[in-house]
Amino acid sequence: MANLADLFDSAAARALDAQASALAGDGGQGLMAQAGQAAWQCLLQHWPQAQRIGVAVGAGNNGGDGYVLARHAQLAGREVQVVALPGKPPSTALAQRAASEFTSAGGSVAGFGGLLPDADVWVDALFGLGFDRAPEGAAKALIEALNAQAAPLLALDVPSGVDADRGAVPGVAVRATVTLQFIVPHRGLYTGDALDHCGRKALAPLQLPAAAWSAVSPAAELWTQARLPALLPPRRANTHKGESGHVLCVGGNHGSGGAIAMAAEAALRAGAGLVSLGTRRDHVGPMLARLPEAMTHALEDGDALPALLDKARVVAIGPGLGQDEWARALFARVLASARPLVVDADALNLLAQDPHALPDAILTPHPGEAARLLECSTADIQADRPGSAQRLAERFHAVVVLKGAGTLVTAPAQRPRLIAAGNPGMAVGGMGDLLTGIIASLRAQGMAAFDAAAAGALLHALAGDAAAAGGARGLLPTDLLVPLRRLANPDLSS
Repeated sequence: MANLADLFDSAAARALDAQASALAGDGGQGLMAQAGQAAWQCLLQHWPQAQRIGVAVGAGNNGGDGYVLARHAQLAGREVQVVALPGKPPSTALAQRAASEFTSAGGSVAGFGGLLPDADVWVDALFGLGFDRAPEGAAKALIEALNAQAAPLLALDVPSGVDADRGAVPGVAVRATVTLQFIVPHRGLYTGDALDHCGRKALAPLQLPAAAWSAVSPAAELWTQARLPALLPPRRANTHKGESGHVLCVGGNHGSGGAIAMAAEAALRAGAGLVSLGTRRDHVGPMLARLPEAMTHALEDGDALPALLDKARVVAIGPGLGQDEWARALFARVLASARPLVVDADALNLLAQDPHALPDAILTPHPGEAARLLECSTADIQADRPGSAQRLAERFHAVVVLKGAGTLVTAPAQRPRLIAAGNPGMAVGGMGDLLTGIIASLRAQGMAAFDAAAAGALLHALAGDAAAAGGARGLLPTDLLVPLRRLANPDLSS
C-alpha cells in the first residue's frame, strides 16, 4: 500500500491495476467489485439520506464501477437511474459483466437524451483515469447537464474531463462535490484547473497483493504541514544570529520599493539572523522607517555590491528589480558572485533573455514567467504544470518553484513535491515577494536548496490559509507575516 503522501501518475495506477489483477487471476473482477462497493459506501457516508441515485456511465471500466455502485444501491432499496452515453454500450468484459449484474438485479439503463431525471445524488462514472482530451458530442452535453443540475456530484476516480496526470481541463469537465480516487492519489488532481473540479478528495486504497507494488514508484510527494517539524526543529539555547544566516535582498527599482521590502521582512519573519537590503537611494529612508531590523544600503550602480555579497550567505534578487540598465548591472554582479540564489520576478525575466544554467539557484516563476523561460505560452505551462516544472529544472539545472494553485517544487534527479495548501486570496501582487524572502531565509539557515524551496512554499501557503480565515477576498501579502512567524516555529504552533 502506498504512503498517503505519495502521488502517482496514470501509468503507475494502470500498472498497479494490471499487476493486481494478474496476481489475483480474475481479470480484474475483484478490484472492480471492491471499487464499486467503496463508491457506494462513500456515497452513503456523505449523503446517507439520499433515496434517488443517478449514475452516468461510460463504456469503459469507470462505467463498470458505476454499474457496481448502481447494483448496490438497487439492492439497498434505493431508486436508481442509470444514464448511458447513446450508442456507447459497455466495451470491456468487466464493464459488460457489471452492467449485466445490475440489470439482473432489476435495474434498467436509459440513453442520455439531453435531460437528466431528478436525483438526490448523481454519480459521474463516465471516463475516469486516462482521459486527457476535451469531451465532445453527447459526452460534452452529458457533462454539462450534470454540472447544471442541483444535486451533489460524486466522481469516481477522476472527474470526467480532468487530466489526472497534468491537472489540466482541456474542455468541459465535471465539477464534483466529492471525488473518490481508487488505489492511489492521482498527481494531476492536486494542481491547476483540476482543483476547481474535484471538490473534496477521498481515497479508496482497495486490497491489493503486496507484490503488485514492486513495479511502480510515486510521481510526486504531497507536502502538508506535517512536514515542518522535522525541517524546523527548535533552536538550541546557546545560539547567535550568525548561525541563522545572512540574506541579502536586491531589488526595488523606482516605484517598486515595496516589493523588496516585503521580501526582506519575510526573510526576517521566517527566521534569518541578518538581512541586508540593497535598493535605490530614494528608498533607503522609507525602508528604515518601515523595517529598521534590515540593514538597508543605497545601490545606484553595482560598485557597492561586492562588499554586501561578501557578507551574505544567500542572495534573493528580483522583487521590484525592473529590467533597465540598473537592474541588468545588479543582476550581472549577483550572478558573478557564485552565491546561492533565489531568483524571482524581473530577475527571471532577465534570465529568460539570456538563459543559462544556475546550478546553485532556486527559481520561483509564476506561469507567465515560466512561459518566458521556456519560450512558450502561459496556456502551455498550465496545460502541463508538472511537466513544465520539470523542464524548467532540467533546462536551468536549478531548483524550481512553479507557483500557482497546487504549487510544484522540482529539481533535477529529485521526486517533485506538490504543496497541499494555499487559497485564491493569494492571487494578488506581492505574494511572490514574500515567498522569495521566506525561501532565501530557510536556505540561509542551512537547509539544502530543494528542502528550502519546498518548506518555504509550504510555509508561505499555510500562512496564506491562516491569514484568509476571515475571507480570501482582500487578502494582503503583509497579512501573512504574523501567522508566518508562528508556523515557522512548529514546536510552538500546534
